[in-house]
Order: sequence, then structure tokens, then C-alpha cells
Amino acid sequence: MAEARDTAGATTGLLRLAEEAVASVEPVFLDGLGARPKTMKGAGDFATEKDLEIEELLRHRLGEGSGLPVLGEEHGGEPDRERYWVVDPIDGTTNYATANPLCAILVALVDGGRPVVAVTAAPTLGIRLSAAAGGRLRDRGEELPPREESPDVMAQVGFSSISSHSHPTPSEDRRLELLDELGRSYLRPRITGSIGLDLSFAARGFYGAAVSLSPHVWDNAAGALLVEAAGGLATDLAGNPWRVGADGLVAGAPRAHAEVLRRVEQVRRRGGGAG
Repeated sequence: MAEARDTAGATTGLLRLAEEAVASVEPVFLDGLGARPKTMKGAGDFATEKDLEIEELLRHRLGEGSGLPVLGEEHGGEPDRERYWVVDPIDGTTNYATANPLCAILVALVDGGRPVVAVTAAPTLGIRLSAAAGGRLRDRGEELPPREESPDVMAQVGFSSISSHSHPTPSEDRRLELLDELGRSYLRPRITGSIGLDLSFAARGFYGAAVSLSPHVWDNAAGALLVEAAGGLATDLAGNPWRVGADGLVAGAPRAHAEVLRRVEQVRRRGGGAG
């Protein structure tokens, strides 16, 4: 199929394509929950057979339906255009392999370094969030109202991870320092083991904000757009609008977002180098 032209109508069509592609692989995702490691990608990092299968299915559906290249966590890719799809077939693979329901499918369309279409699905939780740039957040096709700030007594912040084999910077000590700093704020830290799920929770208002310390576009792109579509902010760790290539992501409601950035800066000033 010829590459879709850059119009509002085309973006709407590409959002529909992404929603349908993700919906089509949700049964495969659910059927394989608890799948064991198949391919070791490095120390402590692996993919299951379902990671590989779901990415192949998404690549075919998205590529054939749009004519655009695809970059995936498992099979890579070298997009040679400003517009390309980004796929993480199972975000939170370790959770998935143990049948922990906190895992998700992430798809985003990037244009000029920014996400313009996003879908995050957590089939085990009955969630499928989606958005196009400039549009409202949707859950399974239904538009949702803009999210609001959580009351201080119940406000939470999703935290990337204490350690990571695939992206070891910042170090474990620096991550712990930032986690401790966030724990001193009014936000209550939570660690799910799925960055994409953390960001979707921030978009839905379950969390006040979420912090990703991953540099990988497939971890961050979809969630950044979903939070923005819900009326929140999505920036790098220095407070600049999030773009492909940023070392991390802070996303959430304005007040919670500002609080997280303030805590990141405090760690940085002490020499912790959280960002």
C-alpha cells in the first residue's frame, strides 16, 4: 500500500489501523500469558515466543495497512523516514512470563520525532487506551474526559524500575536515590514492572504521574501521547517536551508533573545525576 498522506483524515485512519491491529493480537497475548523465555537478549533480559509472534503480527498489519516502516523492540528496524511505527509487543515481559497481569502492548506512530498516534492495551485488565495528536484520550473507542489532579492523600507516581539490564543508566544507586526523593513528596511511589502500564495509569488518572528512566522509544512514545491527550504534560527529565532520543520521560497531571521534576532536580543538584 502506498504511504498514507499527512492529513488529519489520514491520521484518523492510522489511529483506526493501530487500534484494530492491537485488538487483533489481544487474544494471542492472553492465550500465551505465562509463556517461558525463548530468546535471551542479554544478562537478565529475554523474550518469550509470544513477544516474537505478536511483534510479527503487528509488523505485518501496520506495515501492510499504511506502507510505513516499523521499528520493534524484538526485531529492530531502521526507519528511513520521518514517519514510522514503533512497537513493543509485550511491555513487562518478566511479568508476562510469570502470568503477572501487569503487562501491556504498546504501539505508536512517530512523525518528526514526536508521537502522533498511540495505542496501549493491557488485555488482562480490560484496558485499551488510544489517541491521535490533538485529540482526546479514548478507552476502547469511547472518549474520556480530561484527567484531574488526584487528591494529595491518594496521589501516586509510577516509577520505572530499581534496576534494568537493558538500560543500566542511571545506576541502581541513582534510581534508589530518586525513588527515596519521590517518597518524600506527597506522591506515593508505585513500581509495576511495565513502563507502558505506568504511563497509561497516569493518562487514566490512576497515578498523578509516571517516571520512565528508559531511553527506548518503544517504551515511551505511546504513553507520552496518551498523557497529553488526557490533558497532562509529557517531558524529558529536564522539563523539555518529550521527543524521540530523550533519556527519560516524566508524564502526568500538571501539578504532579511539576513535583516530579522538582525532585529530579534536587537529586541532580546533589550529584545524583538522575537525568
